[in-house]
Amino acid sequence: MTSELSLAKIATLLGVELRGETDRAVSGINTLQDAKENEISFLTNPRYKKYLSKTRAAAVLMTPAHASDFEGTALISDNPYLSYARLSAHFKIFEPNIPQIHSSAVLDNSVSVGNDVFIGPNVVIEAGASVGDGCYIEANCFVGRRSVLGAGSRLAANVTLYHGVTIGLRALVHSGCVIGADGFGIAPTADGSWEKVHQLGGVSIGDDVEIGACTTIDRGALQDTIIGNGVKLDNQIQIGHNAVVGDNTVMAARAGLAGSAKVGRNCIFGGDACVVGHVTVCDGVQLTARTLVTKSISEPGSYSSGSTPLMATVDWRKNSVRIAHLDKLAKRVGKLERENQTTE
Repeated sequence: MTSELSLAKIATLLGVELRGETDRAVSGINTLQDAKENEISFLTNPRYKKYLSKTRAAAVLMTPAHASDFEGTALISDNPYLSYARLSAHFKIFEPNIPQIHSSAVLDNSVSVGNDVFIGPNVVIEAGASVGDGCYIEANCFVGRRSVLGAGSRLAANVTLYHGVTIGLRALVHSGCVIGADGFGIAPTADGSWEKVHQLGGVSIGDDVEIGACTTIDRGALQDTIIGNGVKLDNQIQIGHNAVVGDNTVMAARAGLAGSAKVGRNCIFGGDACVVGHVTVCDGVQLTARTLVTKSISEPGSYSSGSTPLMATVDWRKNSVRIAHLDKLAKRVGKLERENQTTE
């Protein structure tokens, strides 16, 4: 955590132009409306430009166009939101504890532990597991047999990694996540009961992945469930067994993939967007909130469903407006039919 940075230092860190004061120190980031004299703010949405004249922020991250008529101190960036994201790392609250293994942690003798690792209270790590350099494992986490946690990764409190889970470098897994539980595999029997299909695969997660609180990623039935590099998953997401998520795809809260669904690279899922099993979504697809994908998508673009079948978002918006007029349309059609019967 950084306590203070000068505006000149911030400009250098972000590689942006500074216009105005250079020496003022700032200690945080805030909205245009609420920023104090020692905080920096940002403008990314034109709707908030009305707050510029009254903001007390020490400086504002903004585009060259917005800065042209701003009289205060400006940090001029072609992408202010990205600059804000990078600056936020310098004010993050999380401060790792000194590397150590807590006395209450239980590690099998065969566990491999790298350098500069913190393992908190009541952590359990089973036989054959590996923890890379610089990892941070908070209280009450469980790491199962032969699981691997890559260097620089962090497990927040109460994360469960079942056996045979591999996580790459610099992962961040938030509290309550369960990775590697059995996928939902059952076979019907003649008497109407169900026989469990034991899940023999694992979970393979790439580098620079973030997984939100209480998200679950099931292990594969035979092959691994795969999460690519740079994937960002929000809270309460369900990834079914043998699903594949391509590099740099992001999913908002309560999105989900059924078993063996495959999603390409650089996709964006709105909240509660879901894909049924054995369906493929190509690279570069955006799904708006609550979209249900019931058939494969082979062309990049934005798609929606909600109360309609899956279709291109531009068509869905038109049809959603027309749904409100269906009752009036039905009455008009009924009236025309009655008039036609009368004249026959």
